[in-house]
Amino acid sequence: QVQLVESGGGLVQPGGSLRLSCAASKNIFSIYAMGWYRQAPGKQRELVAAITSSGSTNYADFVKGRFTISRDNAKNTLDLQMNNLEPEDTALYYCKATMAVYVYWGQGTPVTVSS
Repeated sequence: QVQLVESGGGLVQPGGSLRLSCAASKNIFSIYAMGWYRQAPGKQRELVAAITSSGSTNYADFVKGRFTISRDNAKNTLDLQMNNLEPEDTALYYCKATMAVYVYWGQGTPVTVSS
């Protein structure tokens, strides 16, 4: 069993920045594809950004140019740098790890963008 723990969420003003981090309980980052998802109240969970074990990245159109996903396989951490945040980015942000049939989710960290 793998546990994922997100951190770094909080309240930020529009135009501000936050950096989310996800830590894994086991050394999985070198073989698992990782991703950040978010779920706003009343909406479905959606992909924000993903990164493969080899480092290839993929972003949702609504965050391109504003968010950057990165991973440190040695430290077993996954980060999401979020810049120029908008009120529409308000959501619970989740970390996900995937390899074949194995899928793990964190508990989420809340991000609120408001003035």
